[in-house]
Amino acid sequence: MIWTILGITALILLVVYGSMHRRNAVWGGLTIGIIIGVLWKLIGGTDWYIVVKVATIATLVGFGAELLGMIGDRLNRRRRL
Repeated sequence: MIWTILGITALILLVVYGSMHRRNAVWGGLTIGIIIGVLWKLIGGTDWYIVVKVATIATLVGFGAELLGMIGDRLNRRRRL
């Protein structure tokens, strides 16, 4: 159940950040997650659902990085005023 919720959340984030037409950490996290997941699958011989789980987690971590960037930009703008 939790993986369904996290997966849907990751898909929503990918749709929202996919429409921005710029590089961002959400899509970068997905890319890194897929690479790590596939390598884990090939080396460790685990199931393919591990690739999906790693990609989901990496997407959510990428969103966290985007949030930190937004917070940092907002704090810098406040400091300049």
